[in-house]
Amino acid sequence: MTNPLDAQPDDRRDNAAEPALPERLARAITLAGPIPLSQFMGAANAHYYATRDPLGARGDFTTAPEISQMFGELIGLWLADLWDRAGRPEATRYVEFGPGRGTLASDALRAMGKAGFAPPVDFLETSPVLRAAQKERVPHAEWHLDLVGLPEDAPLMVVANEFFDALPIRQLVHTAQGWRERLVACQDTLFLPVTGDRGFDPVIPQALRDAAPGSILETSPASVSLLRALAQRLLAQGGAALILDYGYDGPAIGDTLQAVRGHAFANPFDAPGEADLTAHVDFGTLKEAAEAEGLTVHGPVTQGDFLKALGIDERARALARVAPERGDAIAADRNRLVGDDQMGSLFKVIALTAPGWPVPAGFA
Repeated sequence: MTNPLDAQPDDRRDNAAEPALPERLARAITLAGPIPLSQFMGAANAHYYATRDPLGARGDFTTAPEISQMFGELIGLWLADLWDRAGRPEATRYVEFGPGRGTLASDALRAMGKAGFAPPVDFLETSPVLRAAQKERVPHAEWHLDLVGLPEDAPLMVVANEFFDALPIRQLVHTAQGWRERLVACQDTLFLPVTGDRGFDPVIPQALRDAAPGSILETSPASVSLLRALAQRLLAQGGAALILDYGYDGPAIGDTLQAVRGHAFANPFDAPGEADLTAHVDFGTLKEAAEAEGLTVHGPVTQGDFLKALGIDERARALARVAPERGDAIAADRNRLVGDDQMGSLFKVIALTAPGWPVPAGFA
């Protein structure tokens, strides 16, 4: 499949095709020296998501909406309940960041409709492959590349499930010379992490500055920048956002960068653009950024506690009554979403609400 990021053939170069991503990265590093991990991760994920549908058994990983309809249905009811208690503001829009195949939105919109809430739909998606899949499930959606394209005259109810984990991170390493940034170097097309020379001690939280040698602190300026832009839209227009992802209440020490390919872990520095690169989300930093902008933040709570509070057990029993032959499979799906040994504890949830909006369900 043609990579949209690749340049079109140029007659001045005898129609020579643009080199593949690893060769382009290697050339850039050879010419200018090692690049920040954030630049490497951003380029790799941009290519990865633009060129494939990564979800499901034939892809590289499976997200919660693909596991069970219960996930999207409960989020839809959460949105409808919050909208109802906020006074049913007119023209409120459903917005999803990185909506995958559109599965979550399809399930959520069905549940919302039964509760009397049928909002217009906006998707933030850059991948042409995934946009095509989303159009099959939610054909009336409007697509945008970023927040700028969203309407400015309506409250927004935003969902971001497993979105922030794929945004680029920086890694700072504690060395004998102080805190330094982790960069990516290459030998031919073999990529490897190295430590830069520039000092970063002033930006390290005071409580973490004396961490053991070799310790790694991760930051995601891209995540904070997006969160702040979203907060400004919610303050101006009203609404709420629900963020679900695997992560921790930081900042904290730890290397969480990982690559997944074919439902197995891979080396993050091998074959850039051919595996999903992610890192655990620092919910503490996102919370601090949202509060600094003037939003009210609820959570974080674990995904298990959140879905249980919304009634996943009751929904699982109802589905099993309708399809008793699927009872064991429904119970297994429920456990995968909420079990402490599966997604229940690792995944966290926060909600952001504009001033005057009520406390959302699941965060009592």
